[in-house]
Amino acid sequence: MKNLFKLVFLLFAFQFSMAQKVEYKKNIISVNKVDLAKVEVIKENFGLTKNFNLYAMNGEKLIIAVLSMEYEADKSDNTSMYYRLTFVPTNQVGIFKLSSLGQEKGFVNLIGKGNIIDGNQLDADKVAELIATKGVTPRTAVHYNLVQRNVGWPIKLQPTHKIEQDNTEIGFFKVASSVKGQDAYEFFIPSGILVAKVNFAGGNNAQNFELFTPKDKQRRVVSIPQKEVVKHLSSSVDPNELTLRRVVKWLVDNKYL
Repeated sequence: MKNLFKLVFLLFAFQFSMAQKVEYKKNIISVNKVDLAKVEVIKENFGLTKNFNLYAMNGEKLIIAVLSMEYEADKSDNTSMYYRLTFVPTNQVGIFKLSSLGQEKGFVNLIGKGNIIDGNQLDADKVAELIATKGVTPRTAVHYNLVQRNVGWPIKLQPTHKIEQDNTEIGFFKVASSVKGQDAYEFFIPSGILVAKVNFAGGNNAQNFELFTPKDKQRRVVSIPQKEVVKHLSSSVDPNELTLRRVVKWLVDNKYL
């Protein structure tokens, strides 16, 4: 009887593996000969590292996969890198390990075998299952040195999202999410280490922001009062540029950036 159960299990596993034959040609992921999605590869650091965008076959962006440098390396595994995957249509985010020597192949297999794409859409339940079963929760790196610069010069935010002082890049920011009037941003030093996560409501009229700093693992609400009411802002940097300036000033003044 035990051998019968074992045989049935092996047969099921074999059939399942056959049902998930993943192929990758000309940047197209296909499963069982059916085209599933298209991968856009963005090379960084002279091609040593790569970021990815995943598109449905109708062109809709489904996933943004970015190398995450803000996490401590796994001392028991020096062959993998951490990637943050943002599942755009479902507003879900997960951290995954991909092979350092085969980042693109690892990303393709993760998506192809994850069974998360239904037609041209993501299945939110399957995405949650993928994050739960394949995702990781690495420790955030907290040791970093700030860039040496002329502190007497004003701080500027560039359209590239770089933060500069006296023509020296002291950091950069990314838009994390913008949902129902609540905007979230992440701030990094130039080496890519995450130094702050910020979210606020009210756009350029925000009076405070919620802050998490991995350096000291503190979460707090910071007041940034502003008397002037801004009804409209034309900005090449970000729609919330005025609030971001006040946030950056606070981070710099408190030696997080």
